[in-house]
This record gives sequence, structure tokens and C-alpha cells, in this order.
Amino acid sequence: MKMVIAAGAVILAAVGWFIFDVYQDAGEFKSTSPHFDGQIEVVAGAIGAEDITVSPQGMAFISSDDRRATLADMPAQGAIYCYNLMDDKPVLRNLTSDVSFEFHPHGLSLFVAQDGRMRLFVVNHRTEGDAVELFDVIEGNLYHDRSIRHGLMRSPNDVHAVGLNQFYITNDHGSRSGVGRMLEEYLRLAKTSVVYFDGADFKQVVGNLRYANGINQSPDGSRIYVAATTDGAVHVYDRHPETGDLAFLHRIDLGTGVDNIEVDSAGTLWVGAHPKLLTFVAHSKDAAKLSPSQVLKIMPQQGSNYDVREILLESGERLSGSSVATVFRDRLLVGSVFGDGFLLCTIPTQVTTSL
Repeated sequence: MKMVIAAGAVILAAVGWFIFDVYQDAGEFKSTSPHFDGQIEVVAGAIGAEDITVSPQGMAFISSDDRRATLADMPAQGAIYCYNLMDDKPVLRNLTSDVSFEFHPHGLSLFVAQDGRMRLFVVNHRTEGDAVELFDVIEGNLYHDRSIRHGLMRSPNDVHAVGLNQFYITNDHGSRSGVGRMLEEYLRLAKTSVVYFDGADFKQVVGNLRYANGINQSPDGSRIYVAATTDGAVHVYDRHPETGDLAFLHRIDLGTGVDNIEVDSAGTLWVGAHPKLLTFVAHSKDAAKLSPSQVLKIMPQQGSNYDVREILLESGERLSGSSVATVFRDRLLVGSVFGDGFLLCTIPTQVTTSL
């Protein structure tokens, strides 16, 4: 009997330690002090503005999908909105209202060719199988070119284009089953990946990541940045332009649930993040449970050094569950996974750099 009691005590202690470790790693014991040195306006109308990118001309492209409706088995057609930051009074405009296929956009990426051609790449979660949709951007409108699918796109989250037909995608899970995915998240298993499409075929270029999420590159294209959410870090890779292969260089430890990454013309990374991951999970199930929003500015220094600054921290009242932050001149746009709209912030010029 004593041995049974002792074994039970050991098991209980192990379970207790595991729960404590999960909560600590998820940031649940952090104290948060909301702050932002600027003006904030809430722009409503784009539900679940999970990813946002801005063209050099100031046109913001916004990936919008009502994910709570999808979770409730009542999916509604998503949209790509544009929001012209050069207008005196910008308004949202649905660029995909005429799309005839099932459209549930997630991550997106804008590629601008040397001759000025622009193409928007969008991760789309179709019932028949995930795809990357390619849209030509012509005079502010989107024209669907084609859909690309492949078995290596197991659970695509974000996409980053490096050519008119070439791109990387992140798989945020390695398992396809719900139980398998839950185990990956809570046990922080390194089973996710980055896949490269060279215009003809796919190949995996990075494996063994913990919840691969946002992806982007340095302005000269020599480095690729990958957010590993449950790792609390951004992984940095050297990119081989001919093959698309990636070689690990180092990691930027951030101690928060990093999501999407945008990079400005000066090479500064702008990251939307979830400082309390389990609170975000609760928010995903119940809109009334607020989740903090966080924006980090990461400035590369010499070697593997980075100057990391927290630019914004919100309690979740104006925006819960921030997933992306991008800048254009003195404007900062912050989107979220579930909220109705995004934040349009005016920030002091000493903290910004132009895209």
C-alpha cells in the first residue's frame, strides 16, 4: 500500500509540474502593463484580419475570415480587403467578392517584380484541400490566376513569395488528426515544417519546428525568418536563391507567442504576438474572454544580435489576439485572428521606418 501511495504521489507531482511548466511557458504568469506611444483607431468591417501586408504604394491587403463561424460549422465566405493608406479617408474594399470558389484566406504575401508586376499569394483552407491561391494585382484589383495544391502542404499557415511563381509555406502542425495536433501544441512537439515551391515542384526545406507560423525575408533576400509560436522564438535561416534551400543561422528568443512577421525596407521585423498563449486559446473558444495583443519591433544588429522593443501592448479590449503588425510611414496596422477589424495606429516617426 505504501508503494502505491508513493507512486501516486510521484505521478501527481509529475502532473502538477507538467501543468505548471505549460502555464509558465505559455506566459500565463506574466504581468502585463498595456502601453502605446501614439494614437489608436479601431477600423471595423474585416472580421478575422489575421494577416496584413502593405504595398510600396501604401495599399494594405487584408486577409479576412470569420473563423468562429467555421468552428461552429457555419462557414462564411472570406475575403481579401484593400485599404489605401494614401487616401485622406481610407475605406475597406472587398477585392474578392466575385470569387466563385470556397475562400477561407489565412496567410498572404505580396510579390513585386522588378518590372512592377504584382502578385498576391494567399493560403486558402478549402474543404476539398488546402491551396495557395495566386492573384494578379492590376490597377488595385485582384484577378485569380491559379490554385496550387500539394501533399506537403499538410497544415499551411503562412506563405512568403520570392518570385512570381515561387514561394515558401509554413505548416503549423505535422499531424492531421485533432488529437495529434493538440498533443503537438501542449507538449510543444517539434513536428512542423517549412516547404518550398520552385514553380514546378515542392520540397521540405526545414523540419522539426515547434508550431511554424509567420514567414518573411530580409530586404536583400539572403535571410528567411520563421516564427515558431510555442518555441517563443523567430528562427533565422540563410537562403540559397538558386535552390531555395535554407540553412539555420540562429534564433531570436522572444519569450512570447510569435505569430506573423512583416519586414520593412530597412530590414526591421514587425511581429504580432500572443503574450499569453493559453489565454488566447480561451479567447478562440469564447469572444468574451479577452486575450492581450502585442507588437514587437526587432532591429537586426551586427552578427546575431537584435534590438527588440515592445511597441504596443493591449489588454484585449480594443483588439484581442493580435496576429500581425505592419507599418507604412507613420501608420501601424495590427490585425487579429478573430476580432471584427484591425487597429490603425499613428506612431511617432522615431519608432517607424517606411516599407
